[in-house]
Amino acid sequence: MVLTKNSEEQLERCLSAVYRNVPVNRLIIVDGYSTDKTLDIVKEFKEEHRNVLLIQDSGWRGRARQIGIEHVETEWFMFVDSDVELCERWFEKARNLVAAQVGAVWGIEVWSVIKNPRLLRLFLQITMSIFHARGGTHDLLLRHKVVEDIKIPPTLHSFEDAYIKEWINKKGYKVVGAYDPYCTHYRPSAVWSVKSGIDTAQSAIRSGMLHKYPKLLLPYGFFTAYLVYQNLRALTKEQTASKHIGLGPTIC
Repeated sequence: MVLTKNSEEQLERCLSAVYRNVPVNRLIIVDGYSTDKTLDIVKEFKEEHRNVLLIQDSGWRGRARQIGIEHVETEWFMFVDSDVELCERWFEKARNLVAAQVGAVWGIEVWSVIKNPRLLRLFLQITMSIFHARGGTHDLLLRHKVVEDIKIPPTLHSFEDAYIKEWINKKGYKVVGAYDPYCTHYRPSAVWSVKSGIDTAQSAIRSGMLHKYPKLLLPYGFFTAYLVYQNLRALTKEQTASKHIGLGPTIC
């Protein structure tokens, strides 16, 4: 299951990796009325594989995931974000982690922009600590019977992954986090803007989840610092490029 809304940038990469590394009975796309080339890409995969179900809905992510779950027909299913690429043999590796009391398996996300080995190790440790606190749906394999009666609040646009993890745990099942399998997250450039960071923080506060998960404050502090670093890096590159072509700052 993939949620989309103007997801053209990475969608073809995402879906290709899904079909390459997961035995797909049916691909469920819940689209938020995209206006870019997202639906064209979905149409191409539908024509090629003939097992794509497209559903359009204008609600928040919580509602979109709920709608998708209600259309699942198999014993196990997956959530895959539209801007991630699954690692090779993702399903094969995840299947080795499945046991009687396992309700879901999550593969850690790796940001594509992180190249420094030391920073990557730190990032993975922090990301796993966030998963243990609130879960994740970047690449999540779920046991259908555990969530078939779930009712995700339709107003949740963030932290719906936390709601799902809590639900599974309350049913007496474990949610396993793994370093392998994993997915590479090609986060859009808009994510690195200050506005995006503020919007994310406001959404988390509105959901009430930050008060519920105080352990998230420190790791999210790391992500905020990295956000600032990315912005400064982009600004430096922009200024350097301007100097090379003889341009300076302008005042309007």
